[in-house]
Amino acid sequence: MKTALVTGACINTGVAIVEKFAAEGYNVVFTGRNMEKVHGKEKEYREKYPNVGIIGYHIDSLVNDTTVNEKAVKELFDDLDKKGIFIETLVLNAADQGLGQKIFENPLTDFMKVINTNVVWNFCLCEHAARRMKEQGEGNIVFVNSNTAYRAIPDRIAYETSKGGQLGMMRGLALDLGKYNIRVNAVLPGMIRTDRWDKNPEFYAKVPSRYTPLGDVANGEDIADAVFYFAAHARNTTGAELVVDGGNTIQLYPIVPEK
Repeated sequence: MKTALVTGACINTGVAIVEKFAAEGYNVVFTGRNMEKVHGKEKEYREKYPNVGIIGYHIDSLVNDTTVNEKAVKELFDDLDKKGIFIETLVLNAADQGLGQKIFENPLTDFMKVINTNVVWNFCLCEHAARRMKEQGEGNIVFVNSNTAYRAIPDRIAYETSKGGQLGMMRGLALDLGKYNIRVNAVLPGMIRTDRWDKNPEFYAKVPSRYTPLGDVANGEDIADAVFYFAAHARNTTGAELVVDGGNTIQLYPIVPEK
């Protein structure tokens, strides 16, 4: 039975990704930043999917804004080695959203924190996972990226920079790891209907990016399906991007329907 490791899997899209892999018969290892939430979701996942193995790990991406927690990543994979668990699929879902970062107001460390979490920490995870994949002669890595890698939105410079850099890293990893039968790809969501919609309905009722050519935005299951495609079905695909944004990327501006 194959095993997937999903980061940032206690809320929203991460939950949908865990549940997709578990429903398809994968064992799932997942991570979260809050220990209490990790324990709660572990219990919940195990009850819902009793026929697969579920293990949750509490892990912090950074020691501080400028230092990636490499020690925690090493300890995570060392513990998996001790348990005899090989991560065949690594899904990099966790991210620092970098909300509300204003160029003339936020300190440089706010920018660095987002880059370190979304790029450097993810590279650290890839390196440790790929070492094991190389030994096993197979594996795949899927980044949950963003269409903001190509389309900017206000006050999100660090996030957009990190997602553009992440795609460059994805392509570099795909080239360097292909010889070891390790595939590396990226899913690019646009707006996703998460719990933020319930918390701020007035904002999401008017936000321009909700007006997609398809007339709807993605939910977590849509993103999970795309991630699982790369993991389970795209045997001869690496270095590729799959956009899941209702067509937002192709339009010059959103067409807001008349009320």
